[in-house]
Amino acid sequence: MLLSRATTLSGGAGREKRLGGGAPVPAPGAGRGQGYAEPVTTTAAPTTDYPDRLRYGAIAALAGTGFVYFTAETLPVGLLPQIASGLQVTPAQVGLLVTVYAAFAAAGAIPLTSLTLKVPRHVLIACLVAAYVVSQTAAALAPTFLVLVIARILTALAHGVFWSVMAPVAQRLGPRGQGGKAASLVMAGTTVGMVLGVPITTLLGQAVGWRAAYGVLAGAGTVALVGVIVFLPKTPVTRAQAASSMRSQFSAVRRLLGSRAITLVCAVTTLGCLGHYAAYTFTAPIVERSGHISGSGLSLLLLGYGAMGLAATVVVGRIVDRRPGAALIGCFTAVVLALVTLSITRSTVVTVIAVLVWGAGFSSVPLIVQQTAMRVAPQARDSASAIRQSAAQIGISSGSLVGGAILAAGDVRFLAPFGAVVIGVFTIVVIANRWLFPLKQDPSLAPVTGEIGIIGAPHDA
Repeated sequence: MLLSRATTLSGGAGREKRLGGGAPVPAPGAGRGQGYAEPVTTTAAPTTDYPDRLRYGAIAALAGTGFVYFTAETLPVGLLPQIASGLQVTPAQVGLLVTVYAAFAAAGAIPLTSLTLKVPRHVLIACLVAAYVVSQTAAALAPTFLVLVIARILTALAHGVFWSVMAPVAQRLGPRGQGGKAASLVMAGTTVGMVLGVPITTLLGQAVGWRAAYGVLAGAGTVALVGVIVFLPKTPVTRAQAASSMRSQFSAVRRLLGSRAITLVCAVTTLGCLGHYAAYTFTAPIVERSGHISGSGLSLLLLGYGAMGLAATVVVGRIVDRRPGAALIGCFTAVVLALVTLSITRSTVVTVIAVLVWGAGFSSVPLIVQQTAMRVAPQARDSASAIRQSAAQIGISSGSLVGGAILAAGDVRFLAPFGAVVIGVFTIVVIANRWLFPLKQDPSLAPVTGEIGIIGAPHDA
């Protein structure tokens, strides 16, 4: 079974880890002309007594948390008119809710992840989910747009840390060479947010008001919090974490930022998200123009978008450890084709098909680039994950800001073409850097954590 065994990193002789094509993995601080990482070896660790059903419960709890976080992040996408009318602001101002959210998630991810390094991960994640519940309750009760923005900022700060630590924790729940599968199960929570969270809250907001949608998210967050407390196993602070300091953490981040590999991962992440979110944040006006779709039709379309994304995540999760480059190129290509189609069509049927392809294409991109970041920084996974998360949030905030500017200028017809051009350029970048995004690699070289052996029995509530 997927979660039936554990592995741990250890010293001693072993074979050097290499990327597809035989190139050694660059060290976190390695750039052009610099050296490579020390060989990383693996030895089997004794399997713990932690039952598989509880391991899957932990994965489900993390996936549920990802579901509520993603739904909250993108809620304004489906309820632009309702929030604008309720708080007497413009749709472009409501779009800023996405921009502000992403900006604070990006700004807080690295420093807050470093600040909380010595906090056991099960405690930290529980606190982050509790902060989510408080912020969604505040959003539901917000009397003004400013209060809603402040509530979104609190969610965003917790969001940045959660996604930085979630991927390494998810990796610990899977055996060596199958960390991508475990991570894909957790990432499926995000996709289910597309499938159910966004369309359901959109329908709810259209029927009884956007405040009710935020109230439902607060309730769902409470359920996720209970799941985290009950199922997530203890993850005590490791020796390396206990010996680290804020200065050493920021030094590690600086070394990673100087790495050619991490720089390219961040560039692909940021610009890919910029192109995507410049269009996705304003899906409502795009599909209304291209296919005359609005209201309940928009909700059903978002449901289909998410359903295709979920199916694609399952497929990509099975191949990401073996064919990361091929998976990323395929995903980006699908997004480009979909956005080009939305730029030129005026057919409802073609619009629906294009949006479904769009959902299938982009949903797995975060998983692929996250796996790549952790693969090239095997001894600094939390930091690499935080940097990648910040890069994504910078792309999201920039994309929604650029998209809002285009929309405010009255040029909705340019939103999809802009996204297609940006993502098309970075598809070429991925193809040109196969040393980093190999079309095929040995799955045993996929990310494996050095802390998986610490997973034990579930902690007490």
